[in-house]
Amino acid sequence: MSVEPFDAVDVIRIKRDGGTVPDDALRWIVDAYTRGYVADSQMAAFAMAILLNGMERSEIRVLTDAMIASGERMSFASLGKPTVDKHSTGGVGDKITLPLAPLVAAFGVAVPQLSGRGLGHTGGTLDKLESIPGWRAALSNEEMLAQLGDPGAVICAAGSGLAPADKRLYALRDVTGTVEAIPLIASSIMSKKIAEGTDALVLDVKFGSGAFMQDVDRARELARTMVALGEDSGVSTTALLTDMNTPLGLTIGNANEVRESVEVLAGGGPADVVELTVALAREMLALAGQPDADVEAALKDGRAMDVWRAMIRAQDGDPDAALPTPREAHTITAPTAGILSRLDALPFGIAAWRLGAGRARAEDPVLHAAGIDLHVKPGDTVTAGQPLFTLLGHDDSRFERALNALEGAWEIGGQQPPAAPLVLERITA
Repeated sequence: MSVEPFDAVDVIRIKRDGGTVPDDALRWIVDAYTRGYVADSQMAAFAMAILLNGMERSEIRVLTDAMIASGERMSFASLGKPTVDKHSTGGVGDKITLPLAPLVAAFGVAVPQLSGRGLGHTGGTLDKLESIPGWRAALSNEEMLAQLGDPGAVICAAGSGLAPADKRLYALRDVTGTVEAIPLIASSIMSKKIAEGTDALVLDVKFGSGAFMQDVDRARELARTMVALGEDSGVSTTALLTDMNTPLGLTIGNANEVRESVEVLAGGGPADVVELTVALAREMLALAGQPDADVEAALKDGRAMDVWRAMIRAQDGDPDAALPTPREAHTITAPTAGILSRLDALPFGIAAWRLGAGRARAEDPVLHAAGIDLHVKPGDTVTAGQPLFTLLGHDDSRFERALNALEGAWEIGGQQPPAAPLVLERITA
């Protein structure tokens, strides 16, 4: 039986006392935890020490490298074309991946979009796409590579072989109050993205009431940390800091968000969804060597829609099939005339979750037809009795709890709300 080169308690103490963990000790504790030698209780103590005392940039880089080294690394070199991926830190109504991946692929750039499922108030891209009859999230590496060749875009679940250390640590953070640690968030996201093998990466880091990082300064710190990790690993990386105080678009849920995404691909859709899709597509194409690509034209002339349809079919989905519809609906109307001055993202995310659009535990199913359709956005003028939003579900017994979540979440006043840019800033290395 081989002797371990370090003791977990010694490594925990270094970080507990605010020190810098040596590179080899950091690599060891990640490997030993993945092997099961370091106990959950010890890794929980280490994660809490990181939350409280932070990490140097060099430590975060080594932590990320160790998590990548715990599993396989993919390569898309055989494709013979650039690859660029996008990651969003998640929000309410954030369906941008759906129109974005086929839009970028329409320019001959491969988009390997490894996506996740929703938990709590933030939706999951895979849950949305599973509203489409027949569509499947699980692909082999060979299927993924073939689809990146033609039609050029794939949205699928990450295989279990990518950064297995992250999978263990992510589950532990969830139950030990250490989810918010920026070094752990950054290494979790970037270990999977770097192991995936993409040439370039654009990050959509959200701030505001419906975001994981509500404080803009912490969102900026996270964005800078992840951009640095990407660049240190040879992946060209930029980030956009985007507003998530108000839900994105006019739909929150799964099937209804797919419908809205298809509207965008057809040259329509809500202005904010189009704006963010175009902004992220420009970033991705610039990193792939096409800074002058006419992104709007590809939405209007049907090229992006053609890729979408081929991408859905390649994963056994039927792009022409009817999407699930709710059995019950409940519409809230304006009690007075005025201007909708506020619509807070977080309560609307929670309400959609309570209607069945999200899950409380990883193993819970979602109701694809459940969610909320918005009829107005902040700044819109409303008349008394005008529909504001509609709750959607299969079971009207859920409506009361959803409505409870929405108490105080919106406001009608006499003045226009202050204008806030959707994209606050661009962060580069």
